Amino acid sequence: MIDSKGFRPNVGIILANDVGELLWARRIGQNAWQFPQGGIQRDESPEAALYRELNEEIGLGPADVAVLGATRGWLHYRLPPHLIRRRQKPTCIGQKQVWFLLRLVSEESRVRFDTTDEPEFDDWNWVPYWHPLSEVVSFKRDVYEQALEQLAPMLFPDGPPLRPESLGPGRPPVIQPRQGG
Repeated sequence: MIDSKGFRPNVGIILANDVGELLWARRIGQNAWQFPQGGIQRDESPEAALYRELNEEIGLGPADVAVLGATRGWLHYRLPPHLIRRRQKPTCIGQKQVWFLLRLVSEESRVRFDTTDEPEFDDWNWVPYWHPLSEVVSFKRDVYEQALEQLAPMLFPDGPPLRPESLGPGRPPVIQPRQGG
């Protein structure tokens, strides 16, 4: 399902633990890390897609999480030209996403990747709140930043942790994640 402007509707999932670290997952067979995300199917609400994708991608169900909030409206990113499948009709030029912030309320041992025949991830870690901005593929960075900025007050009512100085202009540092999975 692609809208008239070429964007595929999608949900993004930011899962936090009790200390405000975020689940950061590695794409299967790659050294590429990201938040879980997935497409919204025809006649499916973003909330229904959230729970379907949560189960498919990291094995969790509604009882394992508390929904803290969601971004306001759609956040868009465009695919780089070399990733656009121009022969596909309609042509998808990017994604429009609603991001959900969740808190894990069950044991972290419940995170698993074998709930589908085609898993998307093969490892995960807990990382500091702003860490994903230093590793996500560049064309998704602005959407990640918008989502993290909008959702931070829901996780940190007294104010989010400070960003490392190098998360401003230029290349951010690589921060060692804490092993979780």
